[in-house]
Amino acid sequence: MPGLTSAAGVVGLLSEPEPELQVFALKVLNEQIDSLWTEVANSVGDIEALYEDPSFPERELAALVAAKVYYNLQEYNESMIFALGAGKLFDIDHEGEFEDTIISKCVDTYIALSGTVPANNTNQPPSQLTTAFSSNANGASSISAGLASPTTPFSQSTLPSKSLLSRQDSTTTFDPSQQVAGNANLPGALPASVASQASVQKQLYAIIDELFERCFQGGSYRQVIGIAVEARRLDILRRVIIRASEDEKKQRKGEDGDFIRGQELMEYVLEICMNVVQERGLRNELLQLVLDLLNDIPSPDYFSIAKCIVYLNEHTMASDMLVQLVNKGDAKSTAVAYQIAFDLYDNSTQDFLKKVRGDLPKASEPAPAATTDDQDRMQEESPEPRESDQLLKELDDSAGVPASSLEGNQDKKEAELSPEAQNAFDSIRTILSGTKTIELDLEFLFRSNRADMAVLNKIRDSVEARNSIYHTAVTLATAFMHAGTTNDSFFRQNLEWLGKAVNWSKFTATAALGVIHRGNLGQGQKLLEPYLPKDQIAGANPSSAYSQGGSLYALGLIYANHETFALDLIREHFKKATEEVVQHGGALGLGVAGMATGDESIYEDLKSVLWTDSALNGEAVGIAMGLIMLGTGDIRALEYMIQYAHDTQHEKIVRGLALGMALIMYGRQEGADELVNGLLDDPDPILRYGGIQTLALAYCGTGSNKAVRKLLHVAVSDVSDDVRRIAVMSLGFILFRKPSSVPRMVELLSESYNPHVRYGAAMALGISCAGTGLDEAIDLLEPMIKDPTDFVRQGALISLSMIMIQQNEAMNPKVGTIRKTLMKAISDRHEDAMTKFGSAIALGIIDAGGRNCTISLQTQTGNLNMSGIVGMVVFTQYWYWFPLTHFLSLSFTPTAIVGLDQDLEVPSFKFHSATRPSLFDYPPEQETKQEDAPKKVETAVLSTTAQAKRRAQRKEKQQRRESMDIDQTPTTPKTVNLDDKMETDESPPKAEEGQESEKPDGGKKEGDAQPETAKKRMEKEKVGYQLENMSRVLPPQRKFISFPDGRYQPVKKPTGGVILLTDSTPSEPKSLMELKAKKTVKPAAAPVTLQDRVSEALGQQEAADRDAQGAAEAAGVLTAVDEDGEGGEEAEVPQEFDYFTDEEGGNEG
Repeated sequence: MPGLTSAAGVVGLLSEPEPELQVFALKVLNEQIDSLWTEVANSVGDIEALYEDPSFPERELAALVAAKVYYNLQEYNESMIFALGAGKLFDIDHEGEFEDTIISKCVDTYIALSGTVPANNTNQPPSQLTTAFSSNANGASSISAGLASPTTPFSQSTLPSKSLLSRQDSTTTFDPSQQVAGNANLPGALPASVASQASVQKQLYAIIDELFERCFQGGSYRQVIGIAVEARRLDILRRVIIRASEDEKKQRKGEDGDFIRGQELMEYVLEICMNVVQERGLRNELLQLVLDLLNDIPSPDYFSIAKCIVYLNEHTMASDMLVQLVNKGDAKSTAVAYQIAFDLYDNSTQDFLKKVRGDLPKASEPAPAATTDDQDRMQEESPEPRESDQLLKELDDSAGVPASSLEGNQDKKEAELSPEAQNAFDSIRTILSGTKTIELDLEFLFRSNRADMAVLNKIRDSVEARNSIYHTAVTLATAFMHAGTTNDSFFRQNLEWLGKAVNWSKFTATAALGVIHRGNLGQGQKLLEPYLPKDQIAGANPSSAYSQGGSLYALGLIYANHETFALDLIREHFKKATEEVVQHGGALGLGVAGMATGDESIYEDLKSVLWTDSALNGEAVGIAMGLIMLGTGDIRALEYMIQYAHDTQHEKIVRGLALGMALIMYGRQEGADELVNGLLDDPDPILRYGGIQTLALAYCGTGSNKAVRKLLHVAVSDVSDDVRRIAVMSLGFILFRKPSSVPRMVELLSESYNPHVRYGAAMALGISCAGTGLDEAIDLLEPMIKDPTDFVRQGALISLSMIMIQQNEAMNPKVGTIRKTLMKAISDRHEDAMTKFGSAIALGIIDAGGRNCTISLQTQTGNLNMSGIVGMVVFTQYWYWFPLTHFLSLSFTPTAIVGLDQDLEVPSFKFHSATRPSLFDYPPEQETKQEDAPKKVETAVLSTTAQAKRRAQRKEKQQRRESMDIDQTPTTPKTVNLDDKMETDESPPKAEEGQESEKPDGGKKEGDAQPETAKKRMEKEKVGYQLENMSRVLPPQRKFISFPDGRYQPVKKPTGGVILLTDSTPSEPKSLMELKAKKTVKPAAAPVTLQDRVSEALGQQEAADRDAQGAAEAAGVLTAVDEDGEGGEEAEVPQEFDYFTDEEGGNEG
């Protein structure tokens, strides 16, 4: 039929009484509606009347025409309703814009209809917490406090109704539980007709089922999974995964083998749970579903199961899975069990690991510990009951597991243990305790240390050690640069500089030993023995309280997140201490070592010290209370801390308690909302500061839109600069899993008029983009290096070092320029002290762990790195208290691949990296220019001395003239001239050498050509090279790693860290790597003569004496009691000068 130019005649047929004419008109309009809809729109009421007439034979055709008219009118809800009424005439297989739009609208409506918000109160705190914020100090109600809060001039009530910030969090998105009435004006709201007409809903479900079936036939299972997750239809999700496995089985026609399609879909669901789903309740339901499906598979993916178990906090399932794998008896299953144990240690809390170890079958003899001291102490204290044991028993009772049945099963397991299984369970306990991982990390950092001592010497020479802030800066740079390497030679070689540390500088310097020796489990206590508090003996010289407090802090850092005898040792010294400085260090040490243990007895000890209401130790105690109860959400502890924060008058105590409350709510998400809202409504800016920290820790890594919206609102509305600063900074914690989105979000904030907001923007970039070398973040930070405010420059330098950590010229060409900028800032005499402090810390961070560590807030397997996040949060408090800077070392993650065989030994083998060697190589050591070092102040010379020198010079010149006139032969003055000439001849080569050393550093011509030559050199390199076991492998390099060695193959895809290997030829002899970190000086195998024995013993004794002497001298310097009072190191020391006689002055000239 030819195209119509007008629809007037056809539309007129719709008013005819004969149905045949009406049907004919509808068919014509349906075919040409795209060109005639403007005329038909006026008669759409007639078409609707035909659809609603039950006697009309072509109602579905009328519905389809009406749907197309409304579609062209952009009334998509009405168009979808009529399209659903069209039944089979609406063909979803027909490709067209109309069909695609209606299908999309149907999916949105299906999601809105199907999803219902579950009444999940498991993560919500009890209602008792509301009483803590029912009234403020003035007795005002929480509502009036909100209206009279410091943000009232910019509060949500004054924002325009269309502003995104003016919407309440609960109504910003569609709420399926409210169905129609509560969602009337929201995007995604249901049309009333869809909710009321059962026939329309039935047709909607039929179309969705047809759409699903089409996806199944095309193999597009992930699209169905996305719709099912959005609609909260777990039954559909289960159906998709099962259908995928069945389809794969049909395609193979019954052949045996691994069916990977279902496992891939479950991994996809896991990825959605971790990175997309923001509600904790829905995430737990999805993880439970995946866990059930994985357990139904004949050969399940145990690593995915372990990931679900950690998120669901199911310690019983973890122990059962380990027992199941060990009982299989084959070598590969045992290796998988070991690998899961390593993954559990990396991703779980101490409390969780302790429960898993307790659920494992007990061996008849105690498992060997890392050291004899550890074993003895643990055996001595194991019979003592703790309050936490009662809590664990109550948790088991609440889970419905009878204690008698557990004991019976345990006895049964003990009876059935074979020697091989007993050995395997002992090894698993050792792994779960963390001893093996810590030892391997220590070994890697020790043997691969590439710290550049020239940089530290440059920092030391560029700042004045008598100023405490500069001394602390050098100490922190040294600690970070040698973190975990056990190399404290800088302190031993600079005893004179170290001796200038007094008071809190001495505290920080002693604590730095804990950062340097972190993970040195075997020698940690022995190393700090000279510094630890001791019972005073009459007549003995007392040691400095600052070094005692610092040693307890250091001991906690060495055994960080590792519950061993050290925790009891620190606790004992903490309880005995009477000086506030020692209590301060002891509290920090307790918090770090007992992180997330939930130990009630330690919490009570801390609370008893808090009652003394001392501002000095109260801040540390508040932080330690939060560290002990990390992530527990303990309501009783929160109520006490809130009440005490309102009662005390000390700001330092309030600040410590505010951070402690934030730590308790770590990872609680919606469960922390009530506490956050209460703290943000408090008139005290320090508690509002704590509210922002609580929000950041509760939603860390989730990318929650609700949390981001709240932070942005506070960042531009609160009247306190501190609160605005932490609000912007906290964006980095929420979004660190999406680093590329942060620069765009803080771009405008980085140009704010408020320097505190600019500083927060700089730190947010550093936190979220750490180790990525992201160009967008660097482009924002580079202008901030020249900011007029000193602390903004400080934050920009620190953030740049975080982003550029482990970057080289091949990965990011700007890294060389940034390193020069850091060196220039520390050596610039006119630079402010705060900026120099920041540049010193930055130089330590960028080379952290001997250039073998990165900053990572998530683990190798993608879970949240609890200790890393906590370390970063507490590190940001260096703004108020420098000793807290050491917490950043908890975020340092060694970047290595360490392969272990089934015997948990380190075999010597090689793996392959399919890249050029220089792409991920170490950056070159920095060449420091001697000329940049500050010159020593010239000795003051009296005016009489200067005059005497000038008279002597005139007299000498006169003598030379006279000698030249009288005698033409060379005499002594001529010899002096020759000497001068010889010195002049020697000086140009020195200048040339200096210029050559300057060119690679700062010469423009050389600097411009360097990237080009490096690029050409890379192009000439051969792609692919071999790496030894226990080698440095950067995160971007992991995807290029393979194991071509036929003998050793990993049990899972390499993700970095410890990798268990299966040995294809276990009967053949194997070559093991020598562990250098644990190596002790041993005598030779068989000395031949007595003289050989004597010489060897003397040599060993001399080496031991040298090491002991250096350590003893350092200990003597740090433990010396300061003669000055508090703040004495800030006093100006007068410059010394010497007086020269005429003869001495002449010699000097």
